[in-house]
Amino acid sequence: MQKLIEGVELKQLKKNVDERGYLCELLRKDWSIFKEFAMAYFSTTFPGVVRAWHRHPRSRQEDYMCVIQGTAKIAIYDDREESSTKGLINEFIIGEDNLALLKIPGECWHGFKALGVKPVLLINFPTKLYDYEKPDEERLAADTDKIPYDWKLTPGLKHG
Repeated sequence: MQKLIEGVELKQLKKNVDERGYLCELLRKDWSIFKEFAMAYFSTTFPGVVRAWHRHPRSRQEDYMCVIQGTAKIAIYDDREESSTKGLINEFIIGEDNLALLKIPGECWHGFKALGVKPVLLINFPTKLYDYEKPDEERLAADTDKIPYDWKLTPGLKHG
């Protein structure tokens, strides 16, 4: 098992299955992983596409992400000066066959790649509201030299 970046948590989610299908709780305030959330959104990402890198350095926002369709490889890079895990990279493969809730400290660089043949449907519960006037977001290209990680990018696909 990999050493987790300071502030990163992973909670496996449980499918409650019966003859009709299944129900899966995504986030509960009585779970130890829970802090708070300010909003919820979902995104769809087509197979092979990388959405990376970004972080939220000013607000100290945390993201609570889960993938409910498809499979995603989520990577997190810790370059926080004060962190005991500075320089560490975590990688998680989560999705409909491995349901999990991933807590990501917003000051860490993070992103994901849609794996397989199905589009990825990702749900995020950030702890801060998105500020349309002054977004708290820094971005780097997926293939930046500032982060020692290889997404194994597919030529011709949009990344970023």
